Amino acid sequence: MSSKEFFVNRYEQMGWNFQDASPKQAIRINTSNAKGKNLESRLAAGGVQLKKIPFLEQGYWVQRSKVSVGATAEYLLGLYSIQEAAAQIPATVFTDLKDKMVLDACAAPGGKTVQLADLMSNTGAIVALDVEKQRLAALSNHLERCHIGNAVVYNRDARQASGLKLKFDRILLDVPCSGNFTSDQAWFTRRTIKDVERNAKVQREILTEAIKCLQDSGEIVYSTCSLEPEEDELNMDWATKNLNLRIENVDCHGQEGLTDVFGQRLDNSIRHCRRVWPGETQGFFVCKLVKRRNSN
Repeated sequence: MSSKEFFVNRYEQMGWNFQDASPKQAIRINTSNAKGKNLESRLAAGGVQLKKIPFLEQGYWVQRSKVSVGATAEYLLGLYSIQEAAAQIPATVFTDLKDKMVLDACAAPGGKTVQLADLMSNTGAIVALDVEKQRLAALSNHLERCHIGNAVVYNRDARQASGLKLKFDRILLDVPCSGNFTSDQAWFTRRTIKDVERNAKVQREILTEAIKCLQDSGEIVYSTCSLEPEEDELNMDWATKNLNLRIENVDCHGQEGLTDVFGQRLDNSIRHCRRVWPGETQGFFVCKLVKRRNSN
């Protein structure tokens, strides 16, 4: 059995019939910068036609463009970010962000960091971490271009976040993952189940560290662009059983999380997670976690 046949068979067992997908290019309007700028009209005049993404408040598909959307004056002014549609979901599922202390634990290249700052109206504070030093330049440049004034960047492994000696109200864990075939034509030849299991282990280590940094009333949003349940539902099932975390319902695009994975019955609360199969967007998974309250 080829690697592709192996993974495709797994997807079918999870209820999705494999089909090639080419996600549409998407942008997200940075409302703090674009307010009153008539961005849609300005872009249309420059040959960029947009279509509203129905499940995102500030997201738009790029329908047609005579120029690169990464080279317009509006982009350079920070009025919008180029950000894959499904990747715009995680930051929106926090219940409240203004004036909060926020940790973006795996932040580069910065699309979600900028989105968090925009949702916060540049209030509060964001601590943005990334383990790869060479990616910090892209992260810092993205923050500067979009006029973000409430973020500080650290070159630090998310598995060492507690060393900051800070407590956070909100923690975004867009964790390193196996990705999926929509963003890499050679994905099926590059990935094995051992890669998936190795990534899932790192993700559990990051989750375990994040708990040390979370305020008692805080929230964690966990997301991946992996389709593999080891990195998604199975990790969330593990978190509910080992980290004293509870999964909260999220009202966003996607299907319910799987509660039966290859014959293994998971905690029923996993259905509150959201799984997005590839199509107009890349594959994605998102879940919101909070600390369990003691019953005493």
